Amino acid sequence: MSLLTFVARYNSLRRIHSPQQENTTMNNSDLADKLGAEAGVTKVDAKKAVDAIFAAIAEAATAGEEISLNGFGKFKVKDSAAREGRNPSTGETIQIAASKKLTFAPAKAIKDRLNA
Repeated sequence: MSLLTFVARYNSLRRIHSPQQENTTMNNSDLADKLGAEAGVTKVDAKKAVDAIFAAIAEAATAGEEISLNGFGKFKVKDSAAREGRNPSTGETIQIAASKKLTFAPAKAIKDRLNA
């Protein structure tokens, strides 16, 4: 076995067994499945509820409102001013337009759970 083959096999095995490489992303479907199981509703109804919650948050943010969820955190719309930047491939100076960003600040209870 050549050194390159050994290194490739070692790296692929390390990725499979590494706890840092586990899929730790929860998507809308996963969230709906968990909600359905905990609330005792069908997955279809849970998916509708999850979609409705995110739609309401997006609608409120679009209107410039702050969304405060007790014990979870706050979503806020922040303005980002126009600024000068650089194109990384050419180094040319470019103008970056002003924009709005949605930020999230976790509640103290969530911060405490993360850092327990």
